[in-house]
Amino acid sequence: MNLDTKEKFLRIALIVFGLVFSVGLLPMTILFPDSWMWEPRHKEYEQMILAIYAVLGIFLVMAAKEPAQHRSLISFTAWSSLVHGGVMLLQALRDPTEHANLCGDVPALFAVGFVFLWLGPRKPTSVTVH
Repeated sequence: MNLDTKEKFLRIALIVFGLVFSVGLLPMTILFPDSWMWEPRHKEYEQMILAIYAVLGIFLVMAAKEPAQHRSLISFTAWSSLVHGGVMLLQALRDPTEHANLCGDVPALFAVGFVFLWLGPRKPTSVTVH
């Protein structure tokens, strides 16, 4: 995939995941709570995590304008999603009441992480002229 196509897909991914984080997570937790929420339910915790993801989503949408200028945000989103998904994967495997999350937030977080690692802008290489 050439760099222009890769950047185009990265911009699309930033907007799509940014919108999902900022406005899509709340409806998903209401419509499909077994796949997107954890037991026991803690309203305060849920509000905090949704607020953090909403802010992250807004920043991802803003980063779509100039992805190369936001490498650290994209990298943070990728790695934190993979770690968050990994922790939740282990918890869901250990707790049978959380197995539904294996079809919801766990694969979604892995998807976010891998997409941003694959599409994320690379650090510019310096060219030395002799």
